[in-house]
Amino acid sequence: MTLRINGVSIRVDRRLIVQDADLEVGPGEFVGLLGPNGCGKSTLLRSAYRALRPVAGLITVEGDDLVRLSPRESARRTAVVAQENPAELAFTVAEMVAMGRTPHKGPFDRTTADDELICAQALERVGAGHLAERDFATLSGGEKQRVLIARALAQQSRLLLLDEPTNHLDIRHQLEILRLVRDLGVSTLAALHDLNQAAEHCDRLYLMDGGRIVAGGTPDEVLTPELIAQVYGVRAVRRTRLVFELKEEP
Repeated sequence: MTLRINGVSIRVDRRLIVQDADLEVGPGEFVGLLGPNGCGKSTLLRSAYRALRPVAGLITVEGDDLVRLSPRESARRTAVVAQENPAELAFTVAEMVAMGRTPHKGPFDRTTADDELICAQALERVGAGHLAERDFATLSGGEKQRVLIARALAQQSRLLLLDEPTNHLDIRHQLEILRLVRDLGVSTLAALHDLNQAAEHCDRLYLMDGGRIVAGGTPDEVLTPELIAQVYGVRAVRRTRLVFELKEEP
């Protein structure tokens, strides 16, 4: 699945938040979208899942104009894990994941055995099959993120959009989520904060500043001391750093 954003500008409350953005996610790529708070990352991401409509430019998914797709067809192609957590009502994990089947069903269709199998496989794929009967509200932050990704996988979409997927998680859960997304092999665009983690897990990066994309390329091409100083206003020095890896259970 390919996502292309060409010359996109977005206004919110008459204010230009994103200007003339160009971005591409190729088949199976994990692409990171970086930049300081308020630079327009989440706004640009929201336009890619139709929550905001650009005032200029074109967004295509698999070559088709996103605006011309029906909401159902868009949801079949693109799955989203947004920053805003769903209302923590009395849903079990299995019920939460089953919501991902909605784009494939009519308004009065019942859940089928195939739906249940797809949801169970999605939970197993993210290592959360044992949580199926738990109440979603009782889960830890890392477990909730796994379940929300499983719900996205249950949509059987080939493009995944993530807005700060490691926000508020401890280091172990951050690494688990990023490794999970990396290993899915699904075309993914993720807005991220941590530069080291983005460099470690992403195939390519785009760097935003003041509503514009100012750089795009491999992590080595984008995360240079010069660009980091320009965008973040801090001096970056390449030094040996702690590298965190998940400890494998014996």
